[in-house]
Amino acid sequence: MEAALFWTLLVIGLYPYLVYPVLAWLVGGLTNRRVTKDPAFLPRVTVIIAAYNEARHIEATVRNKLAQDYPRDLLQILVVSDGSTDGTDQIVGRIAAEDDRLRLLQQTPRQGKTVGLNRAASQAAGEILVFSDANSLYRPDALRMLMRNFADREVGYVSGQMLYANTDGSLVGDGCTAYMRYENALRAVETRLGSIVGVDGAIDSVRRSLYRPMRPDQLPDFVLPLDVAEQGYRVVYEAEAIVTEEALSDESAEYRMRVRVALRALWALWDKRRLLNPLRYPLFSWQLASHKLLRYLSAGPLLLAAAMNWYLLGHGVIYQLAAVCQVAFFVLIACKVAGLRPLANLAITRYCYYFFLLNWSSAVAFLKFLGGTRQVLWQPRTG
Repeated sequence: MEAALFWTLLVIGLYPYLVYPVLAWLVGGLTNRRVTKDPAFLPRVTVIIAAYNEARHIEATVRNKLAQDYPRDLLQILVVSDGSTDGTDQIVGRIAAEDDRLRLLQQTPRQGKTVGLNRAASQAAGEILVFSDANSLYRPDALRMLMRNFADREVGYVSGQMLYANTDGSLVGDGCTAYMRYENALRAVETRLGSIVGVDGAIDSVRRSLYRPMRPDQLPDFVLPLDVAEQGYRVVYEAEAIVTEEALSDESAEYRMRVRVALRALWALWDKRRLLNPLRYPLFSWQLASHKLLRYLSAGPLLLAAAMNWYLLGHGVIYQLAAVCQVAFFVLIACKVAGLRPLANLAITRYCYYFFLLNWSSAVAFLKFLGGTRQVLWQPRTG
């Protein structure tokens, strides 16, 4: 009985990370929903950038969007400054005086990113809205790569590929980057199923006609694509639309970001719980539960399985081996936290640490969710 419970908990905990991707790949091979792309499809686009005290990054970000390989008369840039006090507004205003495609929207008092996006969307001239972080740099053809997907009338939302970079522009080779590679591969698989259930807010886009204003506490890059799916349109992944951002400066910043995102995602799942109804959304509800809900809850069964492992030590070699692996896992995490070299710099150490960080932050976010905590305001990412 105890052994059966151990294996059940272990499978439930690992299912969203290991089992679901394999099942999605197998089912995707049967559905094989392709996107009809047309490189010549060039609608009018509005890029919306929400910023709060982003003086360090905003000029490079804005000029990067203005320099996109996209027809000048079809591109508009809106920067929503959410009560910035560090000179962000002055920088954007100076660039706007040079280029009439750029416009600054000042939001005072500070009300949060989601309110800012709602305001910008209502004033956008574009047929397609593109959302960028204030420190995101697009490849020159990123907008074209996004837009070619909208030639397919079934597509309502398109997300691109995020890459984390060092300050010198080289790509980061840590657990965070490995996780993004994993997520991007899963999004490619889910696109063949019909729709993806997770997007990257640094480079995603939506038909303006499908944009629904959101509450201040809602997470835009989770709620909005779910809204689009609920309206019967596809949410897809475009691997050739590439954005780079600086990696977070330390583990504590990454942890805080992960807690914030997980907390807002849990509230989004609650708000959109109707999409978890398998009778109305048989395939998408399975994806949403597997990719998001169970992943945010996986820390519980994994922790219980780890505890039961020690109770079962006398029941066979496999449980003793599992205990050794468990000890090695936590030793590597301790080495990473303490900065003990050379173990701290090993790839397996970074992967173990990031897996732990994901689950720990999700567990903390779940406790905050149960306590009714909501978050509206945010701090800039620190590279």
